[in-house]
Amino acid sequence: MPNRKLKASPRYLAVEILTRVFKQGSYSNLALNQTITKYQLDKRDAHLLTTLVYGVIQRQLTLRYWLKPFIKKPAKLEAWVEVLFLVAIYQLEYLDKIPKRAVFNESIEIAKVRGHEGVRRFVTGVLHEIERQGLRSTALIADETERLSVEASCPLWLVEKLIGEVGLVKARSILASINQAPEQTVRVNTKLVSPTQAREKLQAEGFEVTTSPVTPLALRVSGGFVPASHTFKAGEVIVQDESAMLAVESMAIAGPEQVLDACAAPGGKTTQIAMGLTTGTVVALDIHKHKVKLIAENAKRAQVSNLVIPQQLDARMVATEFKAGQFDKVLVDAPCSGLGLLRRKPEIKYSKSEEDSQNLSKIQLAILDAVAASVKEGGYLTYSTCTILSQENQGVVTAFLAKHPEFEQVKTKTAYNLKADRQELGLTIYPDDYLSDGFFIANLQKKKLGDD
Repeated sequence: MPNRKLKASPRYLAVEILTRVFKQGSYSNLALNQTITKYQLDKRDAHLLTTLVYGVIQRQLTLRYWLKPFIKKPAKLEAWVEVLFLVAIYQLEYLDKIPKRAVFNESIEIAKVRGHEGVRRFVTGVLHEIERQGLRSTALIADETERLSVEASCPLWLVEKLIGEVGLVKARSILASINQAPEQTVRVNTKLVSPTQAREKLQAEGFEVTTSPVTPLALRVSGGFVPASHTFKAGEVIVQDESAMLAVESMAIAGPEQVLDACAAPGGKTTQIAMGLTTGTVVALDIHKHKVKLIAENAKRAQVSNLVIPQQLDARMVATEFKAGQFDKVLVDAPCSGLGLLRRKPEIKYSKSEEDSQNLSKIQLAILDAVAASVKEGGYLTYSTCTILSQENQGVVTAFLAKHPEFEQVKTKTAYNLKADRQELGLTIYPDDYLSDGFFIANLQKKKLGDD
C-alpha cells in the first residue's frame, strides 16, 4: 500500500488518535470528528476508525493484560508502538469480520512507515509470537476482583466500590453492560409534535425507530446520524439519553410555574422543562458564557426561547441574585464524576479517581445549600447526577437533609413507574437496568410553615 494511502487508512489513523488520547489526554470524540473531516473518510472507513478508537479505549486494560507477556522491556516501548499492538489485538479478538492476515500485514506496514527497520522487525516478531502462543486467559488471575477488573477493563478501585455498594452479582452485570454499544436516543419535543408523529417523520427519513422502556418521551433511533436529520434541525426531537429525561419527568412541570435550572448547560433539561410550561418561565444558569449561549441556541431550536431565561451565574451564588422562595421548582443537575456514562464515554473510567468523586460531593452539597432558600414553601428541589456512586447521590442528599430540616425527601416517581417496588426514596438507574445511562434522581419538598 502506498504511504499516502496508508496514512489515510482507518488503522493508521486509529494509532495516531489513540496515541494522542493516551499520551496527551486528547478527547477521543473531538479527535475522531476532526480526523474524519480532515481525511474525508467514507462511511465504511469512518465506522471502522470509530470502532477501533472507542473499542481500544473501552477495552484497554484487557488488551494490555494480553500484550504484557510479549513485551520484555516495556519501559523502552514507544507509546505509538504499544498502541499499534493494542489496535491489532483488539481487531483479532473483537472484530470477527477482519482476517488475521489483513491485521498483521497492515500493522507491519504501519510500523515500517512510522518507525524504522528495527521497529518493523520487532512488531513482526511480536505479532508472530502472539499468533503462535495465543493470548493468556484471565482465568490465570487468582483474585476475583482483580480478574473482574481486567475482564471488564475497569479500574480496580471502581470495581471494589461497585461490589461494596451493590454486591458482586449486580456489579458483574453493570460492568458487562458498559462495554456494549450505547443506544442513540432522542426526546420528542411535544411542543411541536407527538411521539407518534416524531417516529413517523424519522422513519420517513430512513431511520429505524423503536419506543423506549424508560420514558414515553424517548425514541431509540438507529440507521443514521440524528443531528443531520430534518426532524432534529426543526427542533422536533432533541438528542438526549433516556435516563437523563427522568429528572425533569419526575418534577411534573405544570403550565404557570417559575422554575430554576441551576446547572443547565447545554440545555437539554432546560428545554424539557420549558416543554411543560405555558405562562411560566425557566431560568437556566451556567458559570461559563459560551455555555449560556449554547443554552440559548438549543432553546431557539426547540422553539421555547420565550419560556427560557439563560443567565451566566455560578449556581453557588444563587442567593445573591434571586429572592427567597422565588421558584416553585428547582433542578440541580449537578456536576459529577459521570460514571453512569461509561458506555458512552469510556475514557471517564480511567481518568476519574475515588478522590475526584469525594471532592465532587462537596461541590454538589454546596450547590444544594446555595439554592435551598430560593425554593418556595411547598415547592420542590430536584437533585440529579449521571453517576452511580452513592457518595455523590443519596450520600449528598442525606447530608443536605441533615443541614436543612425544612426539606423532606419524597419518593421519585416516573411516567412508567420505574422500580416501583424499591425501598429507597431516590431512584438510581444503573447502566444494565435498561441499557441507558446510569442516573440518580432525588425529589425534596420544602415544608410549609407549621408542618412538622
